[in-house]
Amino acid sequence: MANLDKLKNDPKKQLLEHISDVRCVMLGSPDHEQHMQPMSPQVDKETGKVWFFAQESSDLVKTLGASGGNVHMCVVEKDYQACLRGDLVVNKDPAMIEKFWSKVVAAWFKGGKSDPDLTMLCFDPHDASIWASDGNPIAFAYEIAKANLKDNTPDVGGRASVNMH
Repeated sequence: MANLDKLKNDPKKQLLEHISDVRCVMLGSPDHEQHMQPMSPQVDKETGKVWFFAQESSDLVKTLGASGGNVHMCVVEKDYQACLRGDLVVNKDPAMIEKFWSKVVAAWFKGGKSDPDLTMLCFDPHDASIWASDGNPIAFAYEIAKANLKDNTPDVGGRASVNMH
């Protein structure tokens, strides 16, 4: 359930909290002919950057190459959705590998932290759009009924635009 007061007063903090809590986001590619793909985010709360463990041999890493690219990342939950735009680069920072390493990540990289196919991607978000509702089914039903009676649009949540820098 999204906190609408937090959406109004500190949407950036709320967004980073939501990204930290989800198991997976959809991450885009600078080659817009490629589909977005599910990736497990690791949020560096100090910088606001989002890190991903990836395989060097993946299409996404090959597409990014040395220069990276501008991509979208989407968070979709029951009562909270966000679309972020920013730069994605390959960055095999040993400190970030160490910081975010877990048993779950180890299951994907049989060679451990020194697996030759292991790399990291760093997403530096520039801006985001967020949509949220409080998930209250009674309030939702009331807003739908009221909108149909008065011929207007229901108020079922909030929206925010966020500059991430």
